[in-house]
Amino acid sequence: MALRNAVMAALLEGEASGYDLAKGFEASVANFWMATPQQLYRELERMESEGLVSARVVQQERRPNKRLFSLTDAGLQVLRDYVGEAPAKPPALRDELMVKVQCVDIGDVGDFEAVRASVAERFERATAKLARYRRMQERMLDGRTEDEYLATAERIGPYLTLQGGIALERANLQWSETALKRLEQRAAALAESSGG
Repeated sequence: MALRNAVMAALLEGEASGYDLAKGFEASVANFWMATPQQLYRELERMESEGLVSARVVQQERRPNKRLFSLTDAGLQVLRDYVGEAPAKPPALRDELMVKVQCVDIGDVGDFEAVRASVAERFERATAKLARYRRMQERMLDGRTEDEYLATAERIGPYLTLQGGIALERANLQWSETALKRLEQRAAALAESSGG
């Protein structure tokens, strides 16, 4: 998937400046696509030159003028075509922490502690993300049940992708808890067997 598709998906929410897109990217598509502000700005420039988005300049007092981007008809068609395509293949999982966990048994107690600290950090990040996603869910539902929201919302895609992000972070929390427990048990057994 190209970054452009994620940018166009974010622009479905409406016109946005590059700055707003970078901030809003985290609130709308970060549960399935990450990008730096620099990547977003470069992609917006490319997309504008290809006619997929248009920009208008908004004059501001005491601040630099800003450009607001919106999807063009051509961009919307590219996005429609993209949605109709079958995904090429499942996403590749590349997770440095998993490599370290895979190798943890070759070290000593100190290595277990370093890996345990990394797993604990993942747990904390997942906890924070899950809390943020839950707040987003509450804002989307706005007092309605999930069924009421899904029956009346103009677009259900953002809610469904948010549910995917919530499921991923729940899985991260569950795995992290289990891994932390097992790493602590193994480190304690190693320390005991080495006399320390």
